[in-house]
Amino acid sequence: MADEEEDFLKLDLQVCFPLYAASNLLTRLYRPVLAEIGLTYPQYLVMLVLWEGAPQSVGTLGARLHLDSGTLTPLLKRMEAAGLVSRRRDAADERRVLVDLTQKGRDLRARARHVPLTLGAGLGLTPEEVVQLRDTVTRLVDTLSAHGAAGPAATAAGPAGPRSDE
Repeated sequence: MADEEEDFLKLDLQVCFPLYAASNLLTRLYRPVLAEIGLTYPQYLVMLVLWEGAPQSVGTLGARLHLDSGTLTPLLKRMEAAGLVSRRRDAADERRVLVDLTQKGRDLRARARHVPLTLGAGLGLTPEEVVQLRDTVTRLVDTLSAHGAAGPAATAAGPAGPRSDE
């Protein structure tokens, strides 16, 4: 009695659910390891970007981490209060806020070096499988980011979206 359309509504057929569950479980796996160095998972992500190159604008951090300023600003304020980062207006463009590492933030990098290896061991995947998974998920993120502003309706209607005369 179930038609084909109903079958698409099964949880086990959704691509979003295993991604959601994996994200939650990965965050839980990270929690105790990051607690040892005094970071939350979102703070760790900010630190990774800044360790690659600081200072960064709040806008650049948000784009890189796929976070809006309403989420990022309170996070950065807490990190500043913890002495990990500093924030200042860009002298060349007062509208931009630059985030830089403090000495404490730079020093934390040495204590965080074990985090990727510790977490990698908990995944139950070979190093090759980890790289393949990361590359596949990265392609998915890139695709979703490219279509994110237009939303799913535009994708279903084609690259140009629905025509105004329809």
